[in-house]
Amino acid sequence: MLALGVAAQAAGTLVVSAPAFLIPLLRSEGVPLATAGLLAGAPTFGMVLTLIAWGAITDRIGERIVIAGGLVLTALATLAAFASAGDPVLLGLSFLLAGMTSASTNAASGRVVVGWFPKHRRGLAMGIRQMSQPLGVSIAALTVPTIAEAHGIRAALVLPIALTVVLAVLCAIGIANPPRPTRPTGDAATSPYRSSSFLWRIHAVSILLVVPQFTLSTYGLVWLTGDLGWSALGAGVLVGASQFVGALGRIGVGVWSDRAGSRVGPLRWVAVSAAVVMGLLALVDATHLAAAAVFLVIATTVTVADNGLAYTSVAEAAGPFWSGRALGAQNTGQFIAASAVGPGVGALVGVLGFAGSFLVVAALPLLALPIVPPTDEESR
Repeated sequence: MLALGVAAQAAGTLVVSAPAFLIPLLRSEGVPLATAGLLAGAPTFGMVLTLIAWGAITDRIGERIVIAGGLVLTALATLAAFASAGDPVLLGLSFLLAGMTSASTNAASGRVVVGWFPKHRRGLAMGIRQMSQPLGVSIAALTVPTIAEAHGIRAALVLPIALTVVLAVLCAIGIANPPRPTRPTGDAATSPYRSSSFLWRIHAVSILLVVPQFTLSTYGLVWLTGDLGWSALGAGVLVGASQFVGALGRIGVGVWSDRAGSRVGPLRWVAVSAAVVMGLLALVDATHLAAAAVFLVIATTVTVADNGLAYTSVAEAAGPFWSGRALGAQNTGQFIAASAVGPGVGALVGVLGFAGSFLVVAALPLLALPIVPPTDEESR
């Protein structure tokens, strides 16, 4: 079930990430970078609109139906994007719908991990589950830009459509809803958002830390091809490889948190490291250092490392009857910030260049440090 959860989330991430890797083709066709960034951000904005709703549905009816049904809807929305290629308005709307439907796998697959794995193994299990995001981005980076360059937008969307259809069937067959305790009443049913500031603080930290992550996943390819002169194929391979290494890093951080018995302690170190690596990327761009590939891999690995820690913290603090909504809220905050990265960082690059933009982004993890809660919390 963990493997199916990872695969389902990876397929959804492939759909959401694909538009970002169409940016080089769109720019070659005369589309301004800010406009192309808006198209790239459309799926993320779509996720923002529905994440909490999908979480609430998962809390009520369970994970299997939400994951399988959501993947069917995602396949249909991506098919609409396939049919809309050549019309920017309809294409953007289709990408928006694809994001709205793919949000179903986020909270539901996270609940599968929390429901079936004990606390001392959740960090590792969630780290494996969180591999799905960089894995999906890796597949997009390796396939979308090269296929789009050679055969156009429609050809680049065939793989996302096929994967979502296949995984919808497999998840309907192979995923079982985890057992739940008796639904509480009275004080025990009180929203965890009322009893503590812990969830609010984790959400705020995650919003700040997601900006460096999406800056690199959205504009890493553009930076390599535009500023550093890489080919689309070479840049796609490097971005895909860096996302794969980042996926392994998420597992390592998850194991670290299990052994430390804490999620928030490692989270602080990740925030510090994210600020450092974004600053180093600014230096690489300003000085044109030859080791750009090495620094991008390191930066990508560090900037994706916080997701599993924060996600597990939220699920543990919210408990089995609020985790769907809490994880939906967690992702909503992140994707609101992420949806602004496309047009926002694109406009920033136009004014400051990549070096200045990377420095601005580097400040956000530093702002997150004092917000990280001092200790972990867990619902009883």
